Amino acid sequence: MPRRPELGKRGGRIGLQRSMSVAITLRDVQIDELQSLSQLCLRSKAVWGYDEAFMAACQPELTLQSTELNSTHLQVAAAGAIALGLVQLQVAGDEAHLLKLFVEPGHLKSGIGRLLLDWAKERARACGARRMIIEADPDAVGFYHRCGAHPAGLAHSGSIPGRMLPRLVLDL
Repeated sequence: MPRRPELGKRGGRIGLQRSMSVAITLRDVQIDELQSLSQLCLRSKAVWGYDEAFMAACQPELTLQSTELNSTHLQVAAAGAIALGLVQLQVAGDEAHLLKLFVEPGHLKSGIGRLLLDWAKERARACGARRMIIEADPDAVGFYHRCGAHPAGLAHSGSIPGRMLPRLVLDL
């Protein structure tokens, strides 16, 4: 079981439209929502226009398992009872691996992704990590660059044989 230092619950107000904002809170993932959060991951991945075969190949890697509740750090961004995003982090020594960061498609570019990444950075630091490794979807690289990550080569996709993904490092 990973060391889970107690961090304060964070959140903020995210502007969803010019005239409206909603309070976003961060909370732990509950076992009964793993399936719906896995579906959120798939919907978010699909915004990049991948075909059905690609998405089917990604499904096992994007499906959250109950064992991950104890072996990784998971956090949900929610507006009330509605999950709008999630982040998954694994820490080993001075290195953290960002395993998942997904936002509900209708809420992309709302600040939720940055809120989740900030939580992951804080959690990683609290666990002793000095850098975060991110194997990003090519279309998400710009987001991570804006958040301070820099290129660190390529990594093999866990879902698509022969596909290479941008590998990024974010110094903590």
